[in-house]
Amino acid sequence: MANTAEKKNIFKRIGGFFAGLVKGIGRKFKEMYFELKKVTWPTKKDMINYSLVVLVFIVVMGVIIGVIDLASGSLVDLLVRVRS
Repeated sequence: MANTAEKKNIFKRIGGFFAGLVKGIGRKFKEMYFELKKVTWPTKKDMINYSLVVLVFIVVMGVIIGVIDLASGSLVDLLVRVRS
């Protein structure tokens, strides 16, 4: 059976592992905080412009995909009628 000195050594190593783990996690959050302070965030006007560009792009792509879908559906209908 293990003596008390060996048990204390095991608990010390386990405690050291968890202490290092907590310190590592804390260090990562501190680094993340300092990196986020360096970020230049867009202004409200810029965000509105970016959002409008994205919305216009979505509408344009929707129209293009809709036209392609309509054309391909019509082509399939035409081919089915010709074969029948």
